[in-house]
Amino acid sequence: MIYIAADHQGFQLKKHLTTYIETQLKKQLKDLGAEKYEETDDYVDYAPLVAKAVARDSNSFGVLICGSGHGMCIAANKIKGIRAILGYSIESTELARRDDDANILCLSGATTSPDHATAIVKKFLETKMRTDSNRYTRRIEKIKEIEEYS
Repeated sequence: MIYIAADHQGFQLKKHLTTYIETQLKKQLKDLGAEKYEETDDYVDYAPLVAKAVARDSNSFGVLICGSGHGMCIAANKIKGIRAILGYSIESTELARRDDDANILCLSGATTSPDHATAIVKKFLETKMRTDSNRYTRRIEKIKEIEEYS
């Protein structure tokens, strides 16, 4: 399952990505908002919805979009079990999935073109975490320890 949400600054890109994920990638998608463009909404109202859904289902991923992507990323990472990243390039997104097992992709609705966003989302959803070395798993376990003590 892919969970997606956006505030007003990511609303148009979310609509584009929703269509792309469902029709081109043929992935099951659940849109957690916003349902309509609302100029005064706040990213912090949507990030926890997606983050909590992803935290409950370890086989799922999330996509969050706001103006810069940073606000969604900060808010999502407050939820235990979430490793949200800002997907500013295809290459960085691949590294975050492969090496850090990122489970939420945050995008900038203000600076990411629809074509670039679709390429980033595709790479995010297709990339698997590395299993050829235990150092990647070890690092994720250390992150989990930090979560336990915060």
